[in-house]
Amino acid sequence: MSDEITHRLSAEGVDPLALAGVNDGNLIELAKRLGVRVSLRGDTLLLQGLLPAVERAAQVAQALVDLARMGETLEVADVDRMVGEEAQGTLGRPAEGEYKIILPGLRRVIQAKSAGQRQYLEAIAQHDIVVGIGPAGTGKTYLAVAAAVDALSRKRVRRIVLARPAVEAGESLGFLPGDVHEKVDPYLRPLYDALEDMMPRDRVQKAIESRIIEIAPLAYMRGRTLSDAFVILDEAQNATGMQMKMFLTRLGVNSRAVITGDKTQIDLTNREDSGLLQVERILPGIEGIAFCYLTETDVVRHRLVRDIIRAYAEDAQG
Repeated sequence: MSDEITHRLSAEGVDPLALAGVNDGNLIELAKRLGVRVSLRGDTLLLQGLLPAVERAAQVAQALVDLARMGETLEVADVDRMVGEEAQGTLGRPAEGEYKIILPGLRRVIQAKSAGQRQYLEAIAQHDIVVGIGPAGTGKTYLAVAAAVDALSRKRVRRIVLARPAVEAGESLGFLPGDVHEKVDPYLRPLYDALEDMMPRDRVQKAIESRIIEIAPLAYMRGRTLSDAFVILDEAQNATGMQMKMFLTRLGVNSRAVITGDKTQIDLTNREDSGLLQVERILPGIEGIAFCYLTETDVVRHRLVRDIIRAYAEDAQG
């Protein structure tokens, strides 16, 4: 057609498989979502179609190229998310000075994959206490652990402390079989998994043995002062108000904390007992404390997770 245009984007220095995906799945999804023809020829990404569609596709394609250039392997879910961001006007190319986490021993760069994640990482870099609230799969814990390992590797802190309410509705550890470690391990496993994605497993083990990294149930924090530490409280929606106050008042000199939680997954008998809901009510406005809200548009798991979260939210609203 005579009113069609062709737009060329440079993909120089980009791994073609990382950009295009398995069987060109990412390019096929971009074409399907935005109504353009997409092809990768050598170091050039070609977009063909009507001007408005090509203009939209060019913004999304450039963001994909930028991420792939940083060493990210992209998936169809990344294309979907960026198309959504472009529609909302929140799509931003990685800017100079944007927070990226380059960890020793990793070949890739850990950085935000959505506008919400960008704000979250910036908040962690700029505030002593950050409360990250949002549904499963938005990277709340993963990015917080990455920021903690980064702070440790740069010697900004001397240790990392990762805590979780060990058992829903009150940490009734006595009813579980095994010794203390066997009792709490299933509840702390997601934190180990995130750590082992950031550091070689043997280094994680040595750091735990030397107490440079501590992973413990929230109840074990009582009576301690945490100085020179990066402290993460995960699954905070299941911490009671008393536990949350205890946790926040543990912070000592040169310490920072990230609190993560999902308000839709409160397991406490009385929802209003949640310490996460309490801090959301009483702490905003205090200098040095930031609240970040992630939504289904920030989900970085399987592409269906975002739709599932939305469906549950709509059902809860009646």
